[in-house]
Amino acid sequence: MRICSLLPSSTEIVYALGLGEQLVGVTHECDYPEEALRKPHITRSLIPSSYSSAAIDQLVREQLHDGGALYELRVDVLKQLKPDLILTQRLCDVCAVSYNNVARAARLLNPVPNVVSLEPNRLNDIFENIIFVGKLVGTETTAHRVVVSLRERVDRVVAKTRKARQRPRVLCLEWMDPPFCAGHWIPELVTLAGGVDELGLLEQDSKRISWDAVVNYNPDMIIIMCCGFSIKRTLQEISVLQNQPSWDELKAVKSSHVYVADGNAYFSRPGPRIVESLEILAKIFHPGLFPDSFFHGAVYPLEQHELHELHEQKHSTLHTHKDKEFVV
Repeated sequence: MRICSLLPSSTEIVYALGLGEQLVGVTHECDYPEEALRKPHITRSLIPSSYSSAAIDQLVREQLHDGGALYELRVDVLKQLKPDLILTQRLCDVCAVSYNNVARAARLLNPVPNVVSLEPNRLNDIFENIIFVGKLVGTETTAHRVVVSLRERVDRVVAKTRKARQRPRVLCLEWMDPPFCAGHWIPELVTLAGGVDELGLLEQDSKRISWDAVVNYNPDMIIIMCCGFSIKRTLQEISVLQNQPSWDELKAVKSSHVYVADGNAYFSRPGPRIVESLEILAKIFHPGLFPDSFFHGAVYPLEQHELHELHEQKHSTLHTHKDKEFVV
């Protein structure tokens, strides 16, 4: 079977099922595992890489309002690849090529491939998607084995977080400018990891929130997990938060419990590594319960003086932080 993946998460699912050789095309964002980088790209972003978070938000709202596109599907490449199966989604028009565009392109191919939309809202949905893809491609036994292993890891985390004496009140930000709370599976991950996210929207789209809501909530911890952003990319604009009213008065800031996470690699990808996202949160919330857990490159803990430095040197952020290891 010839498979094209229009999602980084479905690319990771295909590899987890041992079908990397059958994957013939991926998106420009598919960067894990490393072998995926060598696959032909069938999409490209129409969002300029130089845009700030605020500019990206403005462009997204304008394009969605006008029925425009945020990504280009390279139909010519798709025709050359002749896929039997295309894995995509219609959960979020901001995250990938729109489902309607994919369906229209698929009808131009001969033979017409099977177009399958994966639309998880919770952790269990992600596991069910893995099994579903396994059924589609004839590796159902492997898929069940993968899911059993993932569920066991979840159970181990929950068994430990149940012992926690306190559950920190957490704010998860999926965007900084403007601020967006977390949605879909993230609030569930926070709960399983032993925290509380009162602003998160379980099984719903992330949405814009007012800064007053953040100040009134006054979280114990803040996890910045910008959708599609790496840690380095997020650090380039961290001063946006530092400039918000009452930022220095927030409990999380005063206690140095502000963390920049790799949202692109982990939290925004509803695939097998979503369990690693859970483990990362559990380590942040309850480090004493997870002394042997280390996630290199996953999270950058910020301190107050660093936020000040970022504000003063926002144009040289990457140089300022190049010697500090990204690890929790």
